[in-house]
Amino acid sequence: MKIASINVNGIRDAVERGFLDWLAQQDVDVVCVQNIKAKSFELGDHILYPEGYEGYFLDAEEDGFAGVALYCRQIPKAIMYGLGFPQCDHEGRFLQADYDRFSIATFLMPDGDDMQAKQAFMNQYQEYLSKMARKRREYIICGTWNIAHKTIDLANWSDNQLTPGFRPEERAWMDQLFGPTGFIDTFREINRDAGEYTWWPKLDQEVSRERQEGWRIDYQVVGPNFRRHVVDAWIDYDATFSEHAPLIVEYDLTL
Repeated sequence: MKIASINVNGIRDAVERGFLDWLAQQDVDVVCVQNIKAKSFELGDHILYPEGYEGYFLDAEEDGFAGVALYCRQIPKAIMYGLGFPQCDHEGRFLQADYDRFSIATFLMPDGDDMQAKQAFMNQYQEYLSKMARKRREYIICGTWNIAHKTIDLANWSDNQLTPGFRPEERAWMDQLFGPTGFIDTFREINRDAGEYTWWPKLDQEVSRERQEGWRIDYQVVGPNFRRHVVDAWIDYDATFSEHAPLIVEYDLTL
């Protein structure tokens, strides 16, 4: 099973830049999409239901803002829209597909322009994650967490210690997630190298992504029992329809 996670930063712009062409070339079972920045009723069927996939969307109430989606090859048993608290649900930040043995979610954390609002979100989300960790059901949570966890996860980290996305309190929250709460960063199970990024604040299309100063803020997160199922994980640097690059993880599981 392969799962891709991608922040499209506006799905209509991403489609114009080749998102659907990229999708058609991928052998992935579920695509977790963030930052739709459109109402689903405004989108054509070619975006809602790409060939071979069923699309599910959670729109933000505000126009041109946030929103998440799932493209699934196999129809889920159930879909869960939101997490039950307004900051998440009204802004379209969490959408979950339930299958027989596990659930797959697409997730978008606030970016931190309003750190007070982001902290409030993190506090409520932590409560939910702690409950998830105690359940027998397993979860794969994919998306833009908008936090670079370690110094190897962004360029020029020493100059960004007070920048939203790398503040001490945000990194401490990730320490809790990948420590006592018990979740696993799947990419770091496979790749421990520095210089692996998923987002470039000032993307220069003339320079290869590997040479640019980026951040790794997109994750696929699983519970400890799923550690053994992670086969491979990589970032698709050739996909250039967004300022984010797709993160793809292969699991030795079937839907």
